[in-house]
Amino acid sequence: MSRAFVKEPDGDSAGDDQPELPLSPHRNFVTATGLAALQARQRALEAERKALNEGPDPLAGRVQLGRVARELRYVAARLSSAELVLPETQAQDEVAFGARVTLEDEAGSGRDYRIVGEDEADPAAGKISWVSPLAKAMMGSRLGDLVTWRRPAGDLELEVVAIRYDS
Repeated sequence: MSRAFVKEPDGDSAGDDQPELPLSPHRNFVTATGLAALQARQRALEAERKALNEGPDPLAGRVQLGRVARELRYVAARLSSAELVLPETQAQDEVAFGARVTLEDEAGSGRDYRIVGEDEADPAAGKISWVSPLAKAMMGSRLGDLVTWRRPAGDLELEVVAIRYDS
C-alpha cells in the first residue's frame, strides 16, 4: 500500500499516542520550593522541546517530542492550579501544610517529616504529601499530641515533639 495519502503526525502531537498524565482531584497546594521546582521543570521541558524541534531531523525525535509535549501539558495544568501556601500564614503552634514535624514513636525513635504538595512529595527524603495518611493524621495536632498513623502494617501511635515552619 502506498503511504502517499497517509497523514504523518505533525508538531508536538507527533508520537503522542500515550494517555494524558493523570491530574489529582485534590487542591494543588504548593510550597515556594515546590512552585519553583514546577517552574524549573517547565523551562527544562520547553528547552528540550526546542532542541528536538531544531535538531537535524525533527521527525526522528517524534516519540520524545510526544513525551515532552505530554509532560508540558501536565506541568502547565499543575502550575495553573497551584495555590502557594506561605509558612507565615499558618498557625505556628499546630501542624498544617508546610510544617516540618518531628514525630517520636513509643521507643523514643524520632523522624522528621515535612508536609508538602503532591508534586514535591519524596517520602525517602521525609517530604510527604498533604493528602497522605500520615499527613492527614498529623494535621491540626499540637506539640505533645499523640497521632495515630493508620497503615496496612498496623496502626502506629506517634507523639508530636516539634513543629517548625521554614520562612
